Amino acid sequence: MARLGSWVKPFPEGIYVKPADAWIDPSQPKATALVTHGHADHARGGHDKVFATPETLAIMAVRYGPQNGAPVTYGETIRIGQVDVSFVPAGHVLGSAQIVLEHGGEKIVVSGDYKRRPDPTCASFEPVPCDIFITEATFGLPVFRHPATSGEIDRLLRRLRDNPDRCILVGAYALGKAQRLIMEMRGRGHHDPIYIHGALEKLCALYADHGVPLGELRLATGVPKEEMKGHIVIAPPGQLNDRWSRRLPDPITAMASGWMRVRQRARQQLVEMPLIVSDHADWDELTQTIRELAPREVWITHGREEALKHWCMTRQIKARELNLVGYEDEDD
Repeated sequence: MARLGSWVKPFPEGIYVKPADAWIDPSQPKATALVTHGHADHARGGHDKVFATPETLAIMAVRYGPQNGAPVTYGETIRIGQVDVSFVPAGHVLGSAQIVLEHGGEKIVVSGDYKRRPDPTCASFEPVPCDIFITEATFGLPVFRHPATSGEIDRLLRRLRDNPDRCILVGAYALGKAQRLIMEMRGRGHHDPIYIHGALEKLCALYADHGVPLGELRLATGVPKEEMKGHIVIAPPGQLNDRWSRRLPDPITAMASGWMRVRQRARQQLVEMPLIVSDHADWDELTQTIRELAPREVWITHGREEALKHWCMTRQIKARELNLVGYEDEDD
């Protein structure tokens, strides 16, 4: 009798689905790629054909140029080789999807990156019971329990009100985190113009084109310092202490990331105001999801694999580490 999931093979460069002759989130160019979302550690250019949600294909086009893409909408099922494939929301960023594979009476769900908390910029995670759940574990340690997003945003806006002669420079990843922060602030009543670094412009426009109303955004480049006093400025994390930030009016440096739970990381990046806002599941969300899906096996792609594997094993759930390479955790 074949081992459960024997038709799916993990390799360092990605997950190979043999009866479909397709790869999931491969780090090297392949003939057929199934892509969970648009972050560069999962979506790479150069594949002969790409199956992904329409939003993810649009993001890839902005980053890599036009793709030979086959759009798959949420809930649609397609047949690739001998496998039924569907994409369901992952709640990570715009267009992010879990990939559901059905073959030989078995169902395997590949989560990609995901979170369970509401996000005004993307569809919420949809649980799909399965035989094997292939999950990330970016924050797979019990120490990682993210606070309520609303509280972090309120803290940011309170700091802004208390410092009308300064600006707050927030480091946020260009895809997903920046747009989520903007929408979270709008949801908390902040409707003033928000200034952005030029590296965010195309992706913010893409989100707006896909129905995410970000409000008034202004490019920060070339704007007089006086004009940016009392405003939020959002830039990629690498710009926080770069020459670019010197043009800003006495900025309070903030960083939005799940890694801001680790004080040493905040100190290393000279962050004055850490904001714990994550686009990945924390420990409670990871374990809650496994309980809810009740898979026979859990396979862990990347992150803090050992702790989550141990948690599964102590609950009589078979678990294994896949040791995939090329997935980064700095995008949070």
